[in-house]
Amino acid sequence: MKVLVIGLGGVTNGGKTTLAKQLGKQLPNCSILSQDDFFKPESEVEIDEHGFKQYDVLHALYMEEMVASIRSWMKNPTGSCVSTAESKSTPVNLKSTEEVHILIAEGFLLYNYEPLNEVWDKRYFLTIPYEECKRRRSARVYQPADPPGYFDGHVWPMYLKHKREMEENTNNIVYLDGTKSEEDLFSHVYNDIVQELETRKK
Repeated sequence: MKVLVIGLGGVTNGGKTTLAKQLGKQLPNCSILSQDDFFKPESEVEIDEHGFKQYDVLHALYMEEMVASIRSWMKNPTGSCVSTAESKSTPVNLKSTEEVHILIAEGFLLYNYEPLNEVWDKRYFLTIPYEECKRRRSARVYQPADPPGYFDGHVWPMYLKHKREMEENTNNIVYLDGTKSEEDLFSHVYNDIVQELETRKK
């Protein structure tokens, strides 16, 4: 059974989840896994010297469990616990690729954990500028809520730090401009994945 594992990473509020859901509806045999589902309980998340909960770091996540979930899906896509997206009818041009099973893993720290870098067939990374990211973040409701100064004191600095590390240690990343329309982003990634599927059936 052929599998295609796609990473959809990027900045907080960059549009990762929306894009993953859109792709899941249009691609055949597509499952979606969210890194957010692997956060540790709030009681286990460390606090820094400024009193900020350290959510935007690897040790706030059960990364071993995430890797295990992906590995399990790769061995048995139809029998794993990863949720399968409800796709619409398969487009005619994809009928011949239906034997390929696709996993889209979306999250903010996909490419900074070495064991995960062994699984990706395609890597995408959504970026948006500081001001737009801050605006989107402030418009969302989080549990627990962001305390005053959290974005500038923790979220954005951690994003920049991890992005630098990713760029130093990871190759073959396709960067996506998260300020583009949802339709443009979807079209770009969808067509890219379809091309990859076409090469795999040869």
